[in-house]
Amino acid sequence: MPFPMLPVPAPGEVLLVNTCYEDDGTPLWDAILQTLGGRRDGDLLVLGDIRLRLTENPGWDYLHGGDFPGLLPPGFDAPVIAQADISAVYGGDNLMLIDLREVPGRGVRVPTAELGRVLPGLYDGTVSFDELIRGMDLCGTYLGDAGEPTNPTPTGVVRTSFPQLPVYPLTLLVRTDFENHEGWNSLLSALGDLDEDNDTHVDFDDTGSAGLGLTARVVDDPAFESLQPGQVPALVPTVGRNDQHTTMVALADAQTLGDPVHRLLVVDLYDTPGQSIRIPLAGAGSLAVNLEIANMDFYEFENYEGWNG
Repeated sequence: MPFPMLPVPAPGEVLLVNTCYEDDGTPLWDAILQTLGGRRDGDLLVLGDIRLRLTENPGWDYLHGGDFPGLLPPGFDAPVIAQADISAVYGGDNLMLIDLREVPGRGVRVPTAELGRVLPGLYDGTVSFDELIRGMDLCGTYLGDAGEPTNPTPTGVVRTSFPQLPVYPLTLLVRTDFENHEGWNSLLSALGDLDEDNDTHVDFDDTGSAGLGLTARVVDDPAFESLQPGQVPALVPTVGRNDQHTTMVALADAQTLGDPVHRLLVVDLYDTPGQSIRIPLAGAGSLAVNLEIANMDFYEFENYEGWNG
């Protein structure tokens, strides 16, 4: 079943979309509304000059941040959506803001104390989403105190107008550099034989390398040349809650193809959409499995010693 379209907010309003529900369809707000404070006026939460429209529909349960750009109706002109996802619901702070204008689908967590400056600034142009991305800490929080990421997520956009990625429930490995053919062939050789669907499975344990085998669909299409991490979440096809969403998207860019261990640029689709880390190909299978079972938060993988070889 497709996700419902979003409503069109009134001028100056910011949709605060709940994507976390009980089995009976009851929205889970928990500590979020208490943490935000403000004055309640029907479905509006007024925080000084900010008006958050509390937006609920059980059809959005488990909706991912990158899905929002595909659910905008005609006339929707807001630069951003605020998302009350499972992390915000149970954490009570750090709402997810999803970019709808600069690089639609990428996200950043913003502490409640910063909303009064950030949200009006995104509307009047005094704050850019790029600024928020560049100010993220390791956990994907703007101005957070968890330290700088080892590999900051790039904000530059080389080109736009990419097609949707294929529907695939596991890992998509997407080629984005089409200059280094020797490096690409080396990566394919390390992956193993592809079947008729461009799917592969290789057991790295047999070679003595760390990690599990990577099951992936290889996307070798010049239409994705120069694709950047922040652009990826909106290109992953939107599927219903009971359908299998793509687990992981890994980009094979120029750095990957020039690296003997093929460090892939892996993109977060869930915790902070568009955030990225680099891991060696030999660790990609382990990462995909851990993401599938939600064993760790995305940011915890960046410095995981098991695949930094």
